[in-house]
Amino acid sequence: MGLSDCGGSVWCVRTASLQGGRVGRGLTTQCSRRGLQVSEEVREAVHSGKPVVALESTIITHGMPYPHNEGTATAVEGVIRGCGAVPATVGVMNGALCVGLSGREIGELADKSRALMKISRRDLPVVMAQRLSGGTTVSGTMIAAHAAGIPIFATGGIGGVHRGVEDTMDVSADLRELGRTPVAVVSAGVKSILDIPRTLEYLETEGVCVTAYGPADDFPAFFAPRSGHKAPHSVQTPEAAADIVDACLSAQLDSGMLFAVPIPEEFAASGETIDAAIQAAVEEARRSGVKGREVTPFILRRVNELTEGASLEANVALIKSNARVAADIAVALSKKRERSTGEELWWRAIVFLFFFFLQGCLFSKWGQRSHIIVVVIVVVIVDGVWFRQFFWKAVFNVEMVVVGGTIVDFCAKFKENDIKTNGATYVGKVYQSFGGVARNVADCLSRLGYPPLFVSAVGDDVHASGFLSHCSHMDLRGVKQVEGATTPTYCPVLTDSGHVMFGVGDMDLHSFVSPDLVSQYQEEISAAPIVCVDGNFSAAVIERVCQLSAQAGVPVWYEPTDIHKACKPLETDAWKQLTYISPNLHESASIWASVTGQQQRVAVSESSPLQEVLSVAAGYCRDLLRHVPVVMVTLGGHGLVLGCREEKEDVGSPARLRHYSATPPSRQPPSIVNVSGAGDCLNAAMMHFIVQGHDLDLCVKAGLLAAFHSLQSHNAVPASIIPSDFSAEKVEEWANFRATEM
Repeated sequence: MGLSDCGGSVWCVRTASLQGGRVGRGLTTQCSRRGLQVSEEVREAVHSGKPVVALESTIITHGMPYPHNEGTATAVEGVIRGCGAVPATVGVMNGALCVGLSGREIGELADKSRALMKISRRDLPVVMAQRLSGGTTVSGTMIAAHAAGIPIFATGGIGGVHRGVEDTMDVSADLRELGRTPVAVVSAGVKSILDIPRTLEYLETEGVCVTAYGPADDFPAFFAPRSGHKAPHSVQTPEAAADIVDACLSAQLDSGMLFAVPIPEEFAASGETIDAAIQAAVEEARRSGVKGREVTPFILRRVNELTEGASLEANVALIKSNARVAADIAVALSKKRERSTGEELWWRAIVFLFFFFLQGCLFSKWGQRSHIIVVVIVVVIVDGVWFRQFFWKAVFNVEMVVVGGTIVDFCAKFKENDIKTNGATYVGKVYQSFGGVARNVADCLSRLGYPPLFVSAVGDDVHASGFLSHCSHMDLRGVKQVEGATTPTYCPVLTDSGHVMFGVGDMDLHSFVSPDLVSQYQEEISAAPIVCVDGNFSAAVIERVCQLSAQAGVPVWYEPTDIHKACKPLETDAWKQLTYISPNLHESASIWASVTGQQQRVAVSESSPLQEVLSVAAGYCRDLLRHVPVVMVTLGGHGLVLGCREEKEDVGSPARLRHYSATPPSRQPPSIVNVSGAGDCLNAAMMHFIVQGHDLDLCVKAGLLAAFHSLQSHNAVPASIIPSDFSAEKVEEWANFRATEM
């Protein structure tokens, strides 16, 4: 998950100034705070008016057990990205208040072996002065979000007025922060263990606009969708909520807003059971003398134990729901401001045109000409702004299309080297992840901020539900759920170094996918800058993809998937429409043999000496380039060989071959955890850079950086792949080497 590291110099936060109720982006500096560090992605998004949603981090440090805390944080960021907004997780790292934590930093906060603080407004001075780390509460996150110019913040639930307040004076700092910090907080209300009527009364005293979001006007009580107490106001759409946020900020009321979202209905049924467990946990906390800031973590932990995990599942569901609503509001607010800015620009243009026309009529012929020149300049400037804001966005938001398999992986990794097939039990690690070449490519592109339309098929089993939840950050409109079918599964057996010894797959569903599934998305394919298809589906499906792409002149990238599927395009005329292919050494040998009708030249593998491998790979490349304009043969630890024609349209043009090392010479090789997704991340990052118009050399280096990330993660596509780390400058900085001409 996450954004770029918070390291580096502190910058002056530029925020949207409020002028006469209109928004002027980046016109003034609202505040400049020492110790506030904002990631590059969040800074750019705020400055350009893109939708951003802030996220708190006490749910990582104190709210959930490991590894659920890290997984939930990653999933919530994915939900926000899937809605078209930028997530900005807030936390304190070594005394710096960071807005936009990286995946590594979130992992550090998720590590329960560290002593981490729970940080609200009162704790910030001490934590920053002593260079401590920890998770920010609602109040701490609101402060950081406001300082960074982020108006929307999503959380699980806010604190409130505790029962027995007349004796304890226990009122959450969240309520006071809502009264003095102009940020819109999206939450599931407050927990039923609190005094909800007094909480609503306190919020009214603080001047907080409290609004129920959804069809009902009942204020929710966290695990329960209805508390029995009415919210002062209600809205049903993100556009209506965005209007409230915009009005509040424009009026400069200097108070926050609370949008209360009920828990999703499918999890509300267990609310009574969870509430009963909450009451039992509260009583247990009282008897045990648990007080202050330790109460909430204690109750959450005990409730999870008492409900055998049901409360944790419901908690994750409501947090995702709140994040989705917050992202929708942020997107609606961004569009509203964009329209306002566009209207203002046009009115200014009309005034300028009228003024210069009038002056031109009153002055001499030369004066008239000079004013006409000025008018033209004004029109060009205004038109240029409009072009960048609207036309440019429309062009570059055209989706890529990725077609192919979705597979649930159950990985078994040995911790021993001497393995025999004798029925013994060996020590190792077994974990589940989501794979499929096309799914991995689509996932990686989504994490790079360029979500493609993903066309695939899954069953209607529990694996499909897990996939839909895990991949909610992707564009899944093209995923067909087949009734009565089983989602494809694959069980790779890995060595301790992460290499696949063998695998067992149940992928019958792929054979039932027909070309009609692809034909449904002919319009999207025709408009795509590039289409990627893997070898999981049938030759007929691959052929249909190539036909539709060829009709529109769209380049096709074929990923062979494995040695048994590599030659599927050769069963039809599909291979004639391919622009890019990316086989590994064994797959390229299989394709080469089918194309030339010859046997493999030399029996080599990726573990053979480098020069032998390069010699064979170069031979395959040169022959295949007669049929496909760009051929990339991946060589594992030896890197890759890239071959391309000097002129893509000229079949007889000379081939140009380059060898790229797997990692730059100045970098340490990655600690290999899993190799299953490295090639897919390589391909996705290359496509991402190709679509942006970069030369192939930089595209390959971006791919190698993505593969570097993947090799260090149990997941095929790691959360550490984020847009801010894949700018052209960052890639050049990482890949500071030249490829070798062959």
